[in-house]
Amino acid sequence: MLMNDFYSIEYLLREPNSFSCKIAFNTQHDIFKGHFPSQPVVPGVCMMQMVKELLEQQVDKNLWMRNAGQVKFLQLITPDVQPVINVSWQQEGKELNVNASFKNETADLFKLSGNFETK
Repeated sequence: MLMNDFYSIEYLLREPNSFSCKIAFNTQHDIFKGHFPSQPVVPGVCMMQMVKELLEQQVDKNLWMRNAGQVKFLQLITPDVQPVINVSWQQEGKELNVNASFKNETADLFKLSGNFETK
């Protein structure tokens, strides 16, 4: 789990089937020491894990990613960036059809569209 170690939630706004939150990274986390030592960036797999963890927190269920129809890493995210994460979903039975994005003040940084399933 990355929440409260690799990143923390600065604020969270919840609506039915969606939420928006601003996060801050732990700039001293070991992940940044290896990815990459002279130019630390947030690994793509961590961004995907963050979407999963934040979504699990909101729906109060353990999830696994069934598929990722679209994953776009649009800009490098450095540890000093505090992105806003937007996630929305539609539930069909045990499956959640999810759209997520990370944004800063001026641009989209990451986008994901996929399906998660309750365990």
